[in-house]
Amino acid sequence: MHHPEKRSHNTSNLHCQCHVMRLFSLLNKAFNGIPSSSKLLLVFSLSGGGLVAYSESQSTSATNNTEVERLANKKKVVVLGTGWASASFLKDLDISSYDVRVVSPRNYFAFTPLLPSVTCGTVEARSIVEPIRNIVKKKNGEIQFWEAECTKIDAANKKVFCHSNIDANLVGKKEFSLDYDYLVIATGAEVNTFNTPGVVEHCHFLKEVEDAQKIRTSVIDCFEQAILPELTEEERRINLHFVIVGGGPTGVEFAAELHDFIYEDLVKLYPMVRDLVSITLIQSGDHILNTYDSRISSFAEQKFARDGIDVRTGCRVLSVTDKEVNMKIKSTGEYVPLPHGMVVWSTGVTTRPVVKDFMEQIGQGKRRVLATNEWLRVKGREDVYAIGDCATIDQRKVMEDIAAIFKAADKDNSGILNVEEFQDIIDDILIRYPQVDLHLQSEHLSSVTDLLNDPEGNAMKEVDIERFKSALSHVDSQLKSLPATAQVAAQQGTYLSRCFNRWEKCKTQPEGPRRFKGSGRYEFLPFRYKHFGQFAPLGGEQAAAELPGDWVSVGRSTQWLWYSVYASKQVSWRTRVLVISDWTRRFIFGRDSSGI
Repeated sequence: MHHPEKRSHNTSNLHCQCHVMRLFSLLNKAFNGIPSSSKLLLVFSLSGGGLVAYSESQSTSATNNTEVERLANKKKVVVLGTGWASASFLKDLDISSYDVRVVSPRNYFAFTPLLPSVTCGTVEARSIVEPIRNIVKKKNGEIQFWEAECTKIDAANKKVFCHSNIDANLVGKKEFSLDYDYLVIATGAEVNTFNTPGVVEHCHFLKEVEDAQKIRTSVIDCFEQAILPELTEEERRINLHFVIVGGGPTGVEFAAELHDFIYEDLVKLYPMVRDLVSITLIQSGDHILNTYDSRISSFAEQKFARDGIDVRTGCRVLSVTDKEVNMKIKSTGEYVPLPHGMVVWSTGVTTRPVVKDFMEQIGQGKRRVLATNEWLRVKGREDVYAIGDCATIDQRKVMEDIAAIFKAADKDNSGILNVEEFQDIIDDILIRYPQVDLHLQSEHLSSVTDLLNDPEGNAMKEVDIERFKSALSHVDSQLKSLPATAQVAAQQGTYLSRCFNRWEKCKTQPEGPRRFKGSGRYEFLPFRYKHFGQFAPLGGEQAAAELPGDWVSVGRSTQWLWYSVYASKQVSWRTRVLVISDWTRRFIFGRDSSGI
Protein backbone atom coordinates (compact mmCIF):
# COMPACT_ATOMS: atom_id res chain seq x y z
CA MET A 1 0.00 0.00 0.00
CA HIS A 2 1.47 3.38 -1.04
CA HIS A 3 1.74 6.19 1.49
CA PRO A 4 1.05 9.73 0.17
CA GLU A 5 3.69 11.16 2.58
CA LYS A 6 6.50 8.99 1.11
CA ARG A 7 5.46 9.74 -2.47
CA SER A 8 5.43 13.43 -1.67
CA HIS A 9 8.90 13.16 -0.05
CA ASN A 10 10.38 11.29 -3.05
CA THR A 11 8.89 13.83 -5.48
CA SER A 12 10.39 16.65 -3.41
CA ASN A 13 13.81 14.94 -3.44
CA LEU A 14 13.64 14.54 -7.21
CA HIS A 15 12.80 18.24 -7.72
CA CYS A 16 15.62 19.25 -5.39
CA GLN A 17 18.16 17.09 -7.24
CA CYS A 18 17.03 18.62 -10.55
CA HIS A 19 17.61 22.10 -9.10
CA VAL A 20 21.07 21.02 -7.87
CA MET A 21 21.93 19.69 -11.33
CA ARG A 22 20.85 22.96 -12.95
CA LEU A 23 22.85 24.96 -10.34
CA PHE A 24 25.97 22.82 -10.87
CA SER A 25 25.59 23.22 -14.66
CA LEU A 26 25.44 27.00 -14.29
CA LEU A 27 28.45 27.00 -11.91
CA ASN A 28 30.39 24.82 -14.31
CA LYS A 29 29.78 27.29 -17.14
CA ALA A 30 30.63 30.21 -14.90
CA PHE A 31 33.98 28.68 -13.82
CA ASN A 32 34.88 27.28 -17.25
CA GLY A 33 38.50 28.14 -18.15
CA ILE A 34 39.61 28.82 -14.60
CA PRO A 35 42.45 26.50 -13.37
CA SER A 36 41.17 23.67 -11.25
CA SER A 37 43.33 24.64 -8.29
CA SER A 38 41.46 27.96 -7.97
CA LYS A 39 37.87 26.75 -8.51
CA LEU A 40 35.30 26.89 -5.73
CA LEU A 41 33.75 23.48 -5.04
CA LEU A 42 30.22 23.42 -3.53
CA VAL A 43 29.21 20.15 -1.88
CA PHE A 44 25.54 19.20 -1.39
CA SER A 45 24.76 16.12 0.69
CA LEU A 46 21.67 15.17 -1.34
CA SER A 47 22.78 11.92 -2.93
CA GLY A 48 25.33 13.92 -4.88
CA GLY A 49 28.39 12.04 -3.70
CA GLY A 50 28.85 10.40 -7.07
CA LEU A 51 28.68 13.75 -8.83
CA VAL A 52 31.12 15.36 -6.39
CA ALA A 53 33.47 12.38 -6.63
CA TYR A 54 33.42 12.64 -10.42
CA SER A 55 34.14 16.35 -10.22
CA GLU A 56 37.19 15.79 -7.97
CA SER A 57 38.51 12.97 -10.15
CA GLN A 58 38.21 15.11 -13.24
CA SER A 59 40.10 17.98 -11.57
CA THR A 60 42.94 15.75 -10.33
CA SER A 61 43.27 14.08 -13.71
CA ALA A 62 43.49 17.45 -15.43
CA THR A 63 46.18 18.58 -12.98
CA ASN A 64 48.24 15.42 -13.52
CA ASN A 65 47.95 15.72 -17.28
CA THR A 66 49.09 19.33 -17.13
CA GLU A 67 52.11 18.35 -15.01
CA VAL A 68 53.05 15.54 -17.41
CA GLU A 69 52.73 17.86 -20.41
CA ARG A 70 54.83 20.51 -18.65
CA LEU A 71 57.65 18.03 -17.93
CA ALA A 72 57.42 16.59 -21.45
CA ASN A 73 58.01 20.06 -22.90
CA LYS A 74 61.16 20.56 -20.81
CA LYS A 75 64.57 19.68 -22.17
CA LYS A 76 66.25 16.86 -20.23
CA VAL A 77 69.58 17.93 -18.76
CA VAL A 78 71.74 15.19 -17.21
CA VAL A 79 74.63 16.32 -15.00
CA LEU A 80 77.43 13.89 -14.10
CA GLY A 81 79.25 14.73 -10.87
CA THR A 82 78.83 16.77 -7.68
CA GLY A 83 82.15 18.62 -7.56
CA TRP A 84 82.98 22.30 -7.92
CA ALA A 85 81.85 22.63 -11.53
CA SER A 86 78.52 20.82 -11.20
CA ALA A 87 77.65 22.40 -7.83
CA SER A 88 78.17 25.88 -9.29
CA PHE A 89 76.12 24.95 -12.35
CA LEU A 90 73.21 23.56 -10.32
CA LYS A 91 73.21 26.37 -7.79
CA ASP A 92 72.67 29.08 -10.42
CA LEU A 93 70.58 27.17 -12.99
CA ASP A 94 67.03 28.37 -13.69
CA ILE A 95 65.16 25.09 -14.11
CA SER A 96 61.87 26.53 -15.34
CA SER A 97 62.75 25.27 -18.84
CA TYR A 98 64.74 22.15 -17.93
CA ASP A 99 64.16 18.73 -16.40
CA VAL A 100 67.44 18.27 -14.50
CA ARG A 101 68.84 14.91 -13.35
CA VAL A 102 72.11 14.57 -11.42
CA VAL A 103 74.17 11.36 -11.14
CA SER A 104 77.22 10.99 -8.91
CA PRO A 105 78.80 8.26 -6.75
CA ARG A 106 78.99 10.83 -3.93
CA ASN A 107 75.87 12.43 -2.50
CA TYR A 108 77.76 15.46 -1.25
CA PHE A 109 79.90 18.38 -2.36
CA ALA A 110 83.37 18.60 -0.77
CA PHE A 111 85.42 21.75 -0.26
CA THR A 112 88.57 20.11 -1.64
CA PRO A 113 91.08 22.94 -0.89
CA LEU A 114 90.79 21.98 2.79
CA LEU A 115 91.52 18.27 2.29
CA PRO A 116 95.13 18.66 3.54
CA SER A 117 93.69 20.08 6.76
CA VAL A 118 91.44 17.02 7.14
CA THR A 119 94.44 14.66 6.96
CA CYS A 120 95.76 15.96 10.27
CA GLY A 121 92.58 16.83 12.14
CA THR A 122 92.88 20.60 11.76
CA VAL A 123 89.41 20.43 10.22
CA GLU A 124 86.96 17.54 10.51
CA ALA A 125 85.80 15.77 7.36
CA ARG A 126 82.11 16.50 7.90
CA SER A 127 82.87 20.20 8.27
CA ILE A 128 83.87 20.55 4.61
CA VAL A 129 81.06 18.55 2.99
CA GLU A 130 77.56 19.68 2.11
CA PRO A 131 74.90 17.13 1.08
CA ILE A 132 74.09 17.74 -2.57
CA ARG A 133 70.38 17.55 -1.79
CA ASN A 134 70.79 20.62 0.42
CA ILE A 135 72.03 22.44 -2.67
CA VAL A 136 69.38 21.20 -5.09
CA LYS A 137 66.43 21.36 -2.70
CA LYS A 138 66.39 25.13 -3.22
CA LYS A 139 64.92 24.29 -6.61
CA ASN A 140 61.66 23.12 -5.00
CA GLY A 141 62.50 19.45 -5.47
CA GLU A 142 62.55 19.66 -9.27
CA ILE A 143 66.16 18.51 -9.56
CA GLN A 144 66.44 14.74 -9.21
CA PHE A 145 69.58 13.15 -7.79
CA TRP A 146 70.73 9.52 -7.92
CA GLU A 147 73.78 8.20 -6.06
CA ALA A 148 75.41 6.10 -8.77
CA GLU A 149 78.37 6.08 -11.10
CA CYS A 150 78.12 6.67 -14.82
CA THR A 151 79.73 3.66 -16.50
CA LYS A 152 79.14 4.59 -20.15
CA ILE A 153 78.01 7.50 -22.29
CA ASP A 154 76.21 6.50 -25.48
CA ALA A 155 76.75 9.60 -27.61
CA ALA A 156 74.91 8.25 -30.67
CA ASN A 157 71.68 7.51 -28.80
CA LYS A 158 72.00 10.38 -26.26
CA LYS A 159 71.88 8.04 -23.27
CA VAL A 160 74.00 7.44 -20.15
CA PHE A 161 74.28 4.11 -18.35
CA CYS A 162 74.74 4.11 -14.58
CA HIS A 163 75.48 1.65 -11.78
CA SER A 164 74.88 2.07 -8.07
CA ASN A 165 77.98 1.52 -5.93
CA ILE A 166 76.03 0.99 -2.72
CA ASP A 167 77.40 -2.25 -1.27
CA ALA A 168 74.53 -2.96 1.12
CA ASN A 169 72.59 -6.18 0.52
CA LEU A 170 69.46 -4.41 -0.73
CA VAL A 171 66.84 -5.62 -3.21
CA GLY A 172 66.30 -4.20 -6.67
CA LYS A 173 68.41 -3.56 -9.77
CA LYS A 174 71.52 -1.43 -9.48
CA GLU A 175 71.79 -0.57 -13.17
CA PHE A 176 69.71 2.07 -14.94
CA SER A 177 69.95 4.39 -17.93
CA LEU A 178 68.92 8.00 -18.58
CA ASP A 179 68.08 9.80 -21.81
CA TYR A 180 69.25 13.36 -22.27
CA ASP A 181 68.77 16.33 -24.54
CA TYR A 182 71.84 18.01 -23.04
CA LEU A 183 74.62 16.30 -21.11
CA VAL A 184 76.94 18.15 -18.73
CA ILE A 185 80.06 16.12 -17.93
CA ALA A 186 81.58 17.26 -14.64
CA THR A 187 83.08 14.02 -13.37
CA GLY A 188 86.42 15.53 -12.41
CA ALA A 189 89.63 13.57 -12.90
CA GLU A 190 91.51 10.79 -11.17
CA VAL A 191 95.05 10.61 -9.79
CA ASN A 192 97.75 10.20 -12.41
CA THR A 193 100.16 7.43 -11.40
CA PHE A 194 102.09 7.56 -14.71
CA ASN A 195 101.88 3.73 -14.58
CA THR A 196 104.59 3.73 -11.92
CA PRO A 197 104.85 0.20 -10.44
CA GLY A 198 103.52 -0.15 -6.90
CA VAL A 199 101.86 3.25 -6.61
CA VAL A 200 98.27 1.97 -6.52
CA GLU A 201 99.14 -0.79 -4.06
CA HIS A 202 101.37 1.10 -1.62
CA CYS A 203 100.59 4.83 -1.82
CA HIS A 204 97.91 7.07 -0.38
CA PHE A 205 96.20 9.60 -2.65
CA LEU A 206 94.70 12.94 -1.65
CA LYS A 207 91.80 13.50 -4.03
CA GLU A 208 88.70 12.60 -2.02
CA VAL A 209 87.47 13.00 1.55
CA GLU A 210 87.91 9.28 2.10
CA ASP A 211 91.58 9.62 1.10
CA ALA A 212 92.16 12.28 3.73
CA GLN A 213 90.55 10.13 6.43
CA LYS A 214 92.74 7.14 5.51
CA ILE A 215 95.89 9.28 5.67
CA ARG A 216 94.93 10.56 9.11
CA THR A 217 94.52 7.00 10.40
CA SER A 218 97.81 5.90 8.82
CA VAL A 219 99.77 8.74 10.43
CA ILE A 220 98.57 7.71 13.89
CA ASP A 221 99.28 4.04 13.09
CA CYS A 222 102.86 4.91 12.18
CA PHE A 223 103.42 6.50 15.59
CA GLU A 224 101.69 3.68 17.47
CA GLN A 225 103.79 1.08 15.65
CA ALA A 226 106.99 3.04 16.24
CA ILE A 227 106.67 3.02 20.04
CA LEU A 228 106.06 -0.70 20.37
CA PRO A 229 108.68 -2.47 22.51
CA GLU A 230 111.50 -4.52 21.03
CA LEU A 231 111.79 -2.39 17.87
CA THR A 232 115.25 -1.20 16.92
CA GLU A 233 115.92 2.51 16.50
CA GLU A 234 116.30 2.01 12.75
CA GLU A 235 112.88 0.35 12.54
CA ARG A 236 111.32 3.20 14.51
CA ARG A 237 113.02 5.71 12.18
CA ILE A 238 111.69 3.95 9.07
CA ASN A 239 108.15 3.81 10.46
CA LEU A 240 108.27 7.55 11.11
CA HIS A 241 109.61 8.49 7.67
CA PHE A 242 106.80 10.19 5.74
CA VAL A 243 107.36 10.57 1.98
CA ILE A 244 105.31 12.92 -0.22
CA VAL A 245 105.68 12.54 -3.99
CA GLY A 246 104.75 15.72 -5.85
CA GLY A 247 105.75 19.29 -5.11
CA GLY A 248 102.59 20.97 -6.33
CA PRO A 249 100.07 22.83 -4.14
CA THR A 250 98.49 19.66 -2.67
CA GLY A 251 101.80 17.98 -1.82
CA VAL A 252 103.27 21.15 -0.30
CA GLU A 253 100.16 21.91 1.77
CA PHE A 254 100.03 18.35 3.09
CA ALA A 255 103.73 18.44 4.02
CA ALA A 256 103.14 21.69 5.93
CA GLU A 257 100.05 20.33 7.71
CA LEU A 258 101.83 17.08 8.60
CA HIS A 259 104.83 18.98 10.02
CA ASP A 260 102.56 21.11 12.23
CA PHE A 261 100.55 18.08 13.35
CA ILE A 262 103.69 16.20 14.37
CA TYR A 263 105.59 18.98 16.11
CA GLU A 264 102.66 20.84 17.67
CA ASP A 265 100.63 17.83 18.85
CA LEU A 266 102.05 14.33 18.35
CA VAL A 267 105.52 14.78 19.85
CA LYS A 268 103.83 15.83 23.09
CA LEU A 269 102.08 12.46 23.15
CA TYR A 270 105.02 10.43 21.80
CA PRO A 271 108.08 12.27 23.19
CA MET A 272 110.27 9.18 23.01
CA VAL A 273 110.38 9.30 19.18
CA ARG A 274 110.59 13.06 18.68
CA ASP A 275 114.07 12.92 17.11
CA LEU A 276 113.26 10.00 14.82
CA VAL A 277 110.54 11.66 12.70
CA SER A 278 111.41 12.81 9.16
CA ILE A 279 109.45 14.21 6.20
CA THR A 280 110.71 14.02 2.60
CA LEU A 281 109.14 15.85 -0.34
CA ILE A 282 110.09 14.54 -3.80
CA GLN A 283 109.66 16.80 -6.85
CA SER A 284 110.60 15.93 -10.44
CA GLY A 285 111.04 19.59 -11.41
CA ASP A 286 113.73 22.00 -10.30
CA HIS A 287 111.50 23.76 -7.76
CA ILE A 288 108.40 23.08 -5.72
CA LEU A 289 105.26 25.14 -6.46
CA ASN A 290 106.61 25.72 -9.97
CA THR A 291 103.23 27.00 -11.20
CA TYR A 292 103.44 29.89 -8.72
CA ASP A 293 105.50 33.06 -8.84
CA SER A 294 109.21 32.27 -8.39
CA ARG A 295 109.26 34.41 -5.23
CA ILE A 296 106.69 32.10 -3.61
CA SER A 297 108.55 28.99 -4.71
CA SER A 298 111.78 30.31 -3.20
CA PHE A 299 110.06 31.33 0.04
CA ALA A 300 108.48 27.87 0.40
CA GLU A 301 111.80 26.08 -0.11
CA GLN A 302 113.50 28.27 2.49
CA LYS A 303 110.64 27.78 4.95
CA PHE A 304 110.75 23.99 4.56
CA ALA A 305 114.52 23.98 4.98
CA ARG A 306 114.15 25.79 8.31
CA ASP A 307 111.44 23.34 9.39
CA GLY A 308 113.61 20.33 8.61
CA ILE A 309 111.52 19.07 5.70
CA ASP A 310 113.84 17.38 3.19
CA VAL A 311 112.97 18.70 -0.30
CA ARG A 312 114.41 16.51 -3.09
CA THR A 313 114.04 18.32 -6.43
CA GLY A 314 115.08 16.91 -9.80
CA CYS A 315 114.17 13.36 -8.76
CA ARG A 316 111.97 10.83 -10.54
CA VAL A 317 110.21 7.99 -8.72
CA LEU A 318 110.68 4.71 -10.56
CA SER A 319 108.73 2.33 -8.31
CA VAL A 320 107.21 1.98 -4.86
CA THR A 321 107.19 -1.11 -2.67
CA ASP A 322 105.74 -1.69 0.77
CA LYS A 323 109.13 -0.77 2.26
CA GLU A 324 110.92 1.57 -0.18
CA VAL A 325 110.49 4.38 -2.68
CA ASN A 326 112.97 3.84 -5.50
CA MET A 327 113.95 7.06 -7.24
CA LYS A 328 116.48 8.37 -9.73
CA ILE A 329 118.37 11.66 -9.41
CA LYS A 330 118.16 13.24 -12.87
CA SER A 331 121.37 15.27 -12.69
CA THR A 332 123.63 12.34 -11.73
CA GLY A 333 121.64 9.30 -12.85
CA GLU A 334 122.05 7.83 -9.37
CA TYR A 335 119.42 5.40 -8.08
CA VAL A 336 118.41 6.01 -4.48
CA PRO A 337 116.10 3.83 -2.31
CA LEU A 338 114.14 5.59 0.42
CA PRO A 339 112.72 3.40 3.23
CA HIS A 340 109.33 4.73 4.35
CA GLY A 341 106.54 4.32 6.82
CA MET A 342 103.93 6.02 4.64
CA VAL A 343 103.84 7.47 1.11
CA VAL A 344 101.40 10.07 -0.24
CA TRP A 345 101.27 10.35 -4.04
CA SER A 346 100.21 13.78 -5.37
CA THR A 347 101.52 14.24 -8.91
CA GLY A 348 98.58 15.56 -10.91
CA VAL A 349 95.46 14.13 -12.51
CA THR A 350 94.37 12.22 -15.60
CA THR A 351 91.13 11.44 -17.45
CA ARG A 352 88.65 8.95 -15.99
CA PRO A 353 87.91 5.73 -17.97
CA VAL A 354 84.28 6.64 -18.73
CA VAL A 355 85.41 9.93 -20.29
CA LYS A 356 88.18 8.18 -22.24
CA ASP A 357 85.60 5.79 -23.71
CA PHE A 358 83.40 8.76 -24.67
CA MET A 359 86.40 10.43 -26.34
CA GLU A 360 86.92 7.32 -28.46
CA GLN A 361 83.31 7.52 -29.66
CA ILE A 362 83.54 11.14 -30.80
CA GLY A 363 86.94 11.03 -32.48
CA GLN A 364 89.07 12.43 -29.65
CA GLY A 365 90.71 9.11 -28.76
CA LYS A 366 94.24 10.38 -29.44
CA ARG A 367 93.92 13.29 -27.03
CA ARG A 368 94.88 13.09 -23.35
CA VAL A 369 92.02 15.32 -22.15
CA LEU A 370 88.49 15.89 -23.46
CA ALA A 371 88.49 19.02 -25.62
CA THR A 372 85.78 21.68 -25.64
CA ASN A 373 85.41 24.93 -27.53
CA GLU A 374 85.41 28.35 -25.87
CA TRP A 375 81.73 27.93 -24.98
CA LEU A 376 82.50 24.69 -23.07
CA ARG A 377 80.71 22.57 -25.67
CA VAL A 378 82.50 19.29 -26.44
CA LYS A 379 84.10 19.46 -29.86
CA GLY A 380 82.20 17.20 -32.21
CA ARG A 381 78.97 17.13 -30.13
CA GLU A 382 76.37 19.89 -30.15
CA ASP A 383 74.49 18.47 -27.14
CA VAL A 384 77.32 17.71 -24.70
CA TYR A 385 79.20 20.12 -22.43
CA ALA A 386 82.22 19.41 -20.22
CA ILE A 387 83.36 21.53 -17.27
CA GLY A 388 85.96 21.22 -14.54
CA ASP A 389 89.02 18.95 -14.38
CA CYS A 390 87.63 16.44 -16.90
CA ALA A 391 88.11 18.77 -19.89
CA THR A 392 90.30 21.46 -21.40
CA ILE A 393 89.38 24.39 -23.64
CA ASP A 394 90.83 24.14 -27.15
CA GLN A 395 91.21 27.85 -27.87
CA ARG A 396 90.90 28.84 -31.51
CA LYS A 397 94.12 30.26 -32.96
CA VAL A 398 94.20 33.68 -34.60
CA MET A 399 96.32 32.40 -37.49
CA GLU A 400 93.64 29.82 -38.35
CA ASP A 401 91.23 32.66 -39.10
CA ILE A 402 93.66 35.38 -40.18
CA ALA A 403 92.37 35.55 -43.77
CA ALA A 404 88.74 35.70 -42.63
CA ILE A 405 89.57 38.44 -40.08
CA PHE A 406 91.29 40.51 -42.76
CA LYS A 407 88.37 40.07 -45.15
CA ALA A 408 85.82 41.07 -42.49
CA ALA A 409 87.78 44.25 -41.73
CA ASP A 410 88.45 45.13 -45.38
CA LYS A 411 84.99 46.50 -46.05
CA ASP A 412 85.80 47.98 -49.47
CA ASN A 413 87.58 44.80 -50.63
CA SER A 414 90.60 46.84 -51.65
CA GLY A 415 93.11 44.32 -50.35
CA ILE A 416 94.51 47.03 -48.10
CA LEU A 417 93.49 47.45 -44.44
CA ASN A 418 93.65 50.90 -42.87
CA VAL A 419 93.68 51.65 -39.14
CA GLU A 420 90.05 52.82 -39.10
CA GLU A 421 88.84 49.54 -40.63
CA PHE A 422 90.93 47.54 -38.18
CA GLN A 423 89.54 49.46 -35.22
CA ASP A 424 85.99 48.44 -36.17
CA ILE A 425 86.73 44.78 -35.40
CA ILE A 426 89.17 45.17 -32.50
CA ASP A 427 86.55 44.50 -29.81
CA ASP A 428 85.41 41.31 -31.54
CA ILE A 429 89.01 40.14 -31.89
CA LEU A 430 89.76 40.70 -28.19
CA ILE A 431 86.62 38.78 -27.15
CA ARG A 432 87.05 35.91 -29.61
CA TYR A 433 90.81 35.49 -29.12
CA PRO A 434 91.87 36.21 -25.50
CA GLN A 435 95.50 35.43 -26.38
CA VAL A 436 95.64 38.79 -28.18
CA ASP A 437 95.13 40.65 -24.92
CA LEU A 438 97.76 38.47 -23.20
CA HIS A 439 100.21 39.24 -26.01
CA LEU A 440 99.62 42.98 -25.62
CA GLN A 441 100.36 42.71 -21.90
CA SER A 442 103.53 40.69 -22.43
CA GLU A 443 104.81 43.16 -25.03
CA HIS A 444 103.66 46.19 -22.98
CA LEU A 445 101.52 47.51 -25.83
CA SER A 446 98.66 49.88 -25.04
CA SER A 447 96.44 49.11 -28.04
CA VAL A 448 95.83 46.38 -30.62
CA THR A 449 96.62 48.90 -33.38
CA ASP A 450 100.19 49.01 -32.04
CA LEU A 451 100.62 45.54 -33.53
CA LEU A 452 100.53 47.16 -36.97
CA ASN A 453 103.58 49.33 -36.27
CA ASP A 454 106.65 48.80 -38.43
CA PRO A 455 109.81 47.16 -36.98
CA GLU A 456 111.06 50.58 -35.83
CA GLY A 457 107.84 51.19 -33.90
CA ASN A 458 106.41 53.76 -36.28
CA ALA A 459 102.65 53.73 -36.80
CA MET A 460 101.48 52.47 -40.18
CA LYS A 461 98.27 53.77 -41.70
CA GLU A 462 97.72 50.85 -44.07
CA VAL A 463 98.78 47.20 -44.28
CA ASP A 464 98.25 44.40 -46.77
CA ILE A 465 97.37 40.80 -45.92
CA GLU A 466 101.01 39.68 -45.62
CA ARG A 467 101.92 42.51 -43.26
CA PHE A 468 98.73 41.78 -41.29
CA LYS A 469 99.72 38.12 -40.91
CA SER A 470 103.20 39.13 -39.79
CA ALA A 471 101.80 41.55 -37.19
CA LEU A 472 99.69 38.83 -35.53
CA SER A 473 102.01 35.87 -36.11
CA HIS A 474 103.31 35.76 -32.51
CA VAL A 475 99.95 36.22 -30.76
CA ASP A 476 99.15 32.48 -30.52
CA SER A 477 102.32 31.85 -28.50
CA GLN A 478 100.38 33.14 -25.48
CA LEU A 479 97.91 30.21 -25.59
CA LYS A 480 97.89 28.40 -22.25
CA SER A 481 95.76 25.63 -20.77
CA LEU A 482 93.81 26.51 -17.66
CA PRO A 483 94.94 24.81 -14.44
CA ALA A 484 92.86 21.99 -12.94
CA THR A 485 91.76 24.01 -9.91
CA ALA A 486 88.54 24.54 -7.96
CA GLN A 487 88.56 28.19 -9.00
CA VAL A 488 88.46 27.36 -12.71
CA ALA A 489 85.79 24.67 -12.28
CA ALA A 490 83.52 26.94 -10.23
CA GLN A 491 83.73 29.76 -12.78
CA GLN A 492 82.95 27.35 -15.62
CA GLY A 493 79.88 26.02 -13.82
CA THR A 494 78.59 29.53 -13.18
CA TYR A 495 79.23 30.55 -16.80
CA LEU A 496 77.45 27.50 -18.26
CA SER A 497 74.36 27.99 -16.06
CA ARG A 498 74.15 31.58 -17.29
CA CYS A 499 74.21 30.36 -20.89
CA PHE A 500 71.42 27.86 -20.18
CA ASN A 501 69.38 30.55 -18.41
CA ARG A 502 69.68 33.01 -21.32
CA TRP A 503 69.43 30.51 -24.16
CA GLU A 504 66.07 31.53 -25.60
CA LYS A 505 66.83 35.24 -25.35
CA CYS A 506 70.25 34.95 -26.98
CA LYS A 507 68.84 33.00 -29.92
CA THR A 508 67.12 36.18 -31.08
CA GLN A 509 69.46 38.69 -29.40
CA PRO A 510 72.98 37.22 -29.63
CA GLU A 511 75.52 38.76 -27.27
CA GLY A 512 78.72 37.14 -28.53
CA PRO A 513 81.38 38.40 -30.97
CA ARG A 514 80.94 38.38 -34.73
CA ARG A 515 81.59 35.20 -36.71
CA PHE A 516 84.60 35.91 -38.89
CA LYS A 517 83.89 32.72 -40.83
CA GLY A 518 80.23 33.01 -41.66
CA SER A 519 77.63 35.63 -40.89
CA GLY A 520 76.02 37.01 -37.77
CA ARG A 521 77.26 36.77 -34.21
CA TYR A 522 77.77 34.00 -31.67
CA GLU A 523 74.87 33.54 -29.25
CA PHE A 524 77.01 33.90 -26.12
CA LEU A 525 80.22 35.49 -25.04
CA PRO A 526 82.96 32.81 -24.82
CA PHE A 527 84.10 31.65 -21.40
CA ARG A 528 86.82 33.84 -19.95
CA TYR A 529 88.61 32.76 -16.79
CA LYS A 530 89.36 35.49 -14.27
CA HIS A 531 92.21 34.68 -11.93
CA PHE A 532 91.62 35.89 -8.36
CA GLY A 533 94.94 34.63 -7.02
CA GLN A 534 96.04 31.46 -5.25
CA PHE A 535 97.26 30.52 -1.78
CA ALA A 536 99.91 28.15 -0.48
CA PRO A 537 99.70 27.48 3.30
CA LEU A 538 103.21 26.62 4.47
CA GLY A 539 102.66 25.74 8.13
CA GLY A 540 103.59 27.54 11.31
CA GLU A 541 100.76 30.02 10.73
CA GLN A 542 102.50 31.27 7.59
CA ALA A 543 101.24 31.25 4.03
CA ALA A 544 102.11 32.64 0.63
CA ALA A 545 99.66 34.20 -1.80
CA GLU A 546 99.80 35.15 -5.45
CA LEU A 547 97.32 37.99 -5.96
CA PRO A 548 96.03 39.72 -9.11
CA GLY A 549 98.25 42.46 -10.45
CA ASP A 550 101.55 40.59 -9.88
CA TRP A 551 101.24 41.01 -6.11
CA VAL A 552 102.92 38.48 -3.84
CA SER A 553 102.26 38.24 -0.11
CA VAL A 554 103.95 35.96 2.41
CA GLY A 555 103.94 35.53 6.17
CA ARG A 556 101.50 35.43 9.06
CA SER A 557 99.22 38.17 7.76
CA THR A 558 98.75 36.12 4.58
CA GLN A 559 97.71 33.13 6.68
CA TRP A 560 94.92 35.20 8.23
CA LEU A 561 93.90 36.33 4.75
CA TRP A 562 93.75 32.62 3.83
CA TYR A 563 91.46 31.94 6.82
CA SER A 564 89.05 34.72 5.83
CA VAL A 565 88.92 33.80 2.14
CA TYR A 566 88.40 30.09 2.70
CA ALA A 567 85.72 30.74 5.32
CA SER A 568 83.86 33.07 2.96
CA LYS A 569 84.04 30.57 0.07
CA GLN A 570 82.16 27.83 1.94
CA VAL A 571 78.98 26.78 0.13
CA SER A 572 76.67 27.14 3.14
CA TRP A 573 76.48 28.80 6.52
CA ARG A 574 76.47 25.36 8.09
CA THR A 575 79.92 24.44 6.73
CA ARG A 576 81.19 27.97 7.34
CA VAL A 577 80.33 27.76 11.04
CA LEU A 578 81.74 24.22 11.32
CA VAL A 579 85.06 25.12 9.69
CA ILE A 580 85.55 28.24 11.81
CA SER A 581 84.69 26.29 14.96
CA ASP A 582 87.23 23.60 13.98
CA TRP A 583 89.93 26.24 13.57
CA THR A 584 89.00 27.72 16.95
CA ARG A 585 89.03 24.27 18.60
CA ARG A 586 92.47 23.59 17.19
CA PHE A 587 93.83 26.88 18.56
CA ILE A 588 92.48 26.10 22.03
CA PHE A 589 92.77 22.32 22.40
CA GLY A 590 95.09 21.24 19.59
CA ARG A 591 94.41 18.53 17.01
CA ASP A 592 92.76 15.24 17.90
CA SER A 593 95.10 12.25 17.71
CA SER A 594 92.51 9.49 18.10
CA GLY A 595 92.90 6.69 15.60
CA ILE A 596 89.37 6.96 14.21
